Amino acid sequence: MPEVQIRKGEPVDRALKRLKTKLEMEGILEEMRRLRSHENPKERTKRKARAAAKRGKIRFRFTLPKAPEAASAPVA
Repeated sequence: MPEVQIRKGEPVDRALKRLKTKLEMEGILEEMRRLRSHENPKERTKRKARAAAKRGKIRFRFTLPKAPEAASAPVA
């Protein structure tokens, strides 16, 4: 369970914002919203496609794309 330590003299609002950010990053809020209401098959497909796109974007970001190779043989 994520937790946030309130620092001495820190406003509660700022600590609450840190907690919300932490919950959002771990996907807990999204899962709570999803489980709260019924999700039809079309919404489920959209959600899974968004998640796959996000994973692909992260995977692309951390892998070096190959540079396009120049034509090795001259075209006549």
